[in-house]
Amino acid sequence: MADFVQHLGIGDYLREAGVPSDTTNFETAYSTLVGDPRGSDIREELETRIYEYFRSLEMPDSPTIYDHLLLAMRPKDVIATFNWDPFLLEAVQRNNRVLKGRVPALLFLHGNVAAGFCPKDRVHGFRGAVCSKCKEPMRGVPLLYPIAAKNYENDPSIAASWAFMKLALKKTFMFTVFGYGAPSSDTAALSLLREAWGDVEKRSLEQTEIIDIRPKEELAKTWEPFIHTHHYETHDDFFDSWIAKHPRRSGEAYWNQYMMAKFISNNRIPKGGSLEELWDWYQPLFEAEQSQGDERL
Repeated sequence: MADFVQHLGIGDYLREAGVPSDTTNFETAYSTLVGDPRGSDIREELETRIYEYFRSLEMPDSPTIYDHLLLAMRPKDVIATFNWDPFLLEAVQRNNRVLKGRVPALLFLHGNVAAGFCPKDRVHGFRGAVCSKCKEPMRGVPLLYPIAAKNYENDPSIAASWAFMKLALKKTFMFTVFGYGAPSSDTAALSLLREAWGDVEKRSLEQTEIIDIRPKEELAKTWEPFIHTHHYETHDDFFDSWIAKHPRRSGEAYWNQYMMAKFISNNRIPKGGSLEELWDWYQPLFEAEQSQGDERL
């Protein structure tokens, strides 16, 4: 968000609305517009441009982090994101050839330009896709913009995502934070996450993992409410995380190594190559799951 105003070329719109010309941070600028009723037309234009920008983004044909996340996780896992870009859902579409619908739960906590929702049947899916129950096209999910007092109950699709997120977080064993800086504009979101995690003293076995380029000390301080004593790790590279070192077996690998005192080897996701080559590499893991039953793995 730090260079969002410049990147989208929306400085003129902000100045027209009376936002100080030296305001370059989108969070600060948008919060100013929200507090001024004269900025409603400008806000609408800004929101349209932001939506169109994210809808226009395209992934390369080669494997991306989004592909790696989906392939490395199972239906019992959850990916909760604040990102607006369509890449996660696009990755679902292009990897479904091997995943066959067996993907982790996807939660868009601030909305998403590609996500759809049927309010009648409370079904999530792709924007414009047909609801599996009523057969009507699913409407788009709104984007929540960076203001401190977000109301997550205003929209049923976002409210449902947060309800699922809070339930999942209460039951999770490994909690990975990937690139989320916990900005001050997300006060409400952080409060909901802390509430769901509960008393850190009662999460004595859970492991928190943080993937971020900021210094370890800074990350530990930011995520202190989710860290029990020494039960955390930080990495500045996704490929050093437990997800990437033990794809589709992260929790089991951690438990065997640290709780059962077993010596285990890494099974790192391969870098480079094509999607087809990545799918071939995963095939033995898929086959093991099918042969032993998903509940065993």
